[in-house]
Amino acid sequence: MTKNKILSKVKMPFCQGCGHGIIVRSIAKAMEQLGYSNHDTIIVSDIGCSGLVDPLFDTHSIHGLHGRAPALGVGVSLGLDNPNKKVIVIQGDGGVTIGLQHVLEAARRNIDITLVVMNNLLYGMTGGQISGLSTQKFKEQRHFEVDVPPFDIVKLAHASGAAFSARATSIKTYTDILKDAIEVNGFSIVEFSSLCTSYAFKKLDELQEVFEEAEVYRNERIPVRAHHKKTKSLLNNLKIIEKEFDSKIEKRAGIVLAGSAGGGVQSAAKLLATTGMFSGLHSTMKGEYPVTVGTGFSIAEVILSTTPVKYTGLETPDVVIIVSDDGWNKIKGNIKENSTIILDNSLKNEETESLKNKVVFGDFNRAAGKRGAALAALAYWINDSGMMDIEALKKSVSSHKYSKVLLEAIEARLTVFI
Repeated sequence: MTKNKILSKVKMPFCQGCGHGIIVRSIAKAMEQLGYSNHDTIIVSDIGCSGLVDPLFDTHSIHGLHGRAPALGVGVSLGLDNPNKKVIVIQGDGGVTIGLQHVLEAARRNIDITLVVMNNLLYGMTGGQISGLSTQKFKEQRHFEVDVPPFDIVKLAHASGAAFSARATSIKTYTDILKDAIEVNGFSIVEFSSLCTSYAFKKLDELQEVFEEAEVYRNERIPVRAHHKKTKSLLNNLKIIEKEFDSKIEKRAGIVLAGSAGGGVQSAAKLLATTGMFSGLHSTMKGEYPVTVGTGFSIAEVILSTTPVKYTGLETPDVVIIVSDDGWNKIKGNIKENSTIILDNSLKNEETESLKNKVVFGDFNRAAGKRGAALAALAYWINDSGMMDIEALKKSVSSHKYSKVLLEAIEARLTVFI
């Protein structure tokens, strides 16, 4: 393996005196001494102070959700299935507390990753709250949760099946113990004591007083490897959409559809993207809606282009179709002056009538109902602008299981101004 510098030239982002920087340098030093190159190293980080490490490593890197970094590391390791690559997962004590099951599951399955735990005894990024790995002596000093025992992540990982589990409290041992952990064929974890000068201690010896030494634990096990098999591509099952209609779109058109959850906005957007493909265009579609799914707004963006779409962002849509208050309230602040606006009559008020855009009002909800309003408004735009053939839209819905209802919504465009 070619030796390359593991660390980048980015300045350490940690507070003055923070122990995380020492651990970062030890990781890099251990990897370099073992002969790993930056191209052979994958760093998976968590959220929190430990998550600031991303730009510090000149390696492959993935930034995970709080507590979920080990799960990502497991996926990377199983996907690579390459003993010449090394996956290093970095978490703080807060991340381990939040995602403890992910740690134990990786240990139980003995996945070939090394988990580095930067334990500064608290949630440093949110004000110094106690974590599940805050030691008993530290909590006694803070007079907090003295009757609630902390997790011993080293013993827990060992009991769960980790091939290597250790705690490092002396800076002099950091690199050597990391090298031992990284060389293990299977799951290894090293918990490091890390000084937090902002919320814990100012001196290193004060930190060492609240940490207990731990022996190195080993389980002689064979790591779990992925079983790869060749299967048919999922793309083989996709129906090829051939051009059947013409389009007057010269370069590209961006359309935003907005309404309420359950109002058919996402379905209408998908049908529009399909209509674009039937018209010989490149199409992209993406949706946005709340986590609650069944309530609130529903937004969809569609790009239709004569050339491949390499960026799906839509900062300046050409057309904005809005059929409910939820949709209007969500996107009204982002409407550009050059956009054509198509609104349901229910949105007609002083605010919408004062828009400087070209605005068209139609009775889409009355004509097609709540679930068909977005599609009726879309059909109106296609027919009125002439950008595509309305028959292409009808073709898009012809194979849908609700094709009859959808065709009725398309035809409802003819009655929106009656």
